[in-house]
Amino acid sequence: MNNNNGIGRRGVAIGITAALAMPALSRRARAEAEYTLKMGYSTPTDNTFHKRVSEAAELIKTESNGRVELQLFPAGQLGGDNDVLSQARSGAVDFCVPSGQLLSSILPVAATNALGFVWTSYAQIWPAMDGDLGSYLRNQITTKTGLVPMPRMWDLGFRQITTSNRPVRTAEDLVGLKLRVPVAPSLIGAFTALKAAPVGMQFGEVYSALQTRVVDGEENPLSLVLAGKFQEVQKFVSITNHVWDGYWLCCNGRVWKGLPAQVQEIVARNLDAGAVKVREDIARLDAEAQTQLATMGLAVNTTTPDSFRQQLKTAGFYKEWRGKVGEDAWKLLEKYSGELG
Repeated sequence: MNNNNGIGRRGVAIGITAALAMPALSRRARAEAEYTLKMGYSTPTDNTFHKRVSEAAELIKTESNGRVELQLFPAGQLGGDNDVLSQARSGAVDFCVPSGQLLSSILPVAATNALGFVWTSYAQIWPAMDGDLGSYLRNQITTKTGLVPMPRMWDLGFRQITTSNRPVRTAEDLVGLKLRVPVAPSLIGAFTALKAAPVGMQFGEVYSALQTRVVDGEENPLSLVLAGKFQEVQKFVSITNHVWDGYWLCCNGRVWKGLPAQVQEIVARNLDAGAVKVREDIARLDAEAQTQLATMGLAVNTTTPDSFRQQLKTAGFYKEWRGKVGEDAWKLLEKYSGELG
């Protein structure tokens, strides 16, 4: 009898202990999946961007003790870049990865860093984008789009031109050239001013358009030329360095404001660390890509910016975009790029 009572008391005690422990376990289980953030982008999985953002996602999960999971949807799984931008603004996706050019379709000032022939080297770019120009653009994006960009921009690289019919050495070589560009007003405007025939389309459609000769060529950083396998359907690579752009990693504003400060810090810090690594990767990969493309049989030629820049001035491109981005942004740009006219 006494033994049974002892067992009963022990059983009750164990039951009470288990019951008290269950809420803590439940809270822990909920905490592990408390913040699931979805990020979509068109960049292929073999590109350095995907590699570095995957590393950042793992670090975010580890440092948050599993509370935060950044789910990645690369290679256009959620649609093209324009589609994901719209989804992020509506809240259907948490993170989008728009370039400055792409954002300019809804916020012209976002194209400030991505205008034709404004930069000559990274020695101008990083002080500007990590400094007051970048800060100004982030503030504009935050206040006017409903998106919150992370502090550091991810390098997309200088853009070059590939073609199937002729090399591009001067502005005259662009006249009448059917050239695929992203659906971005600043790029379409620049190539229209250069008298080319720009065709806006999303990244996933480019290979087929080149293969079927819907367009004569395309323009992208060389690392993306290789990632898209465009060398299979192109003959010439012209090193124009016509535009530099990067990715803003942007979170839906309502989602970001709903994250605790500690979570925001972990997410932003690790994504910014990934941005620094990508900058190093792109510098190396672009140099290697020229050699690789030449080895694959493409003819590589260099250019100088003078004829292109003069044509943009003559066509009123810089004057037009100065009006679109505003005097504040333009003055910050010229502080680093020099006078553009």
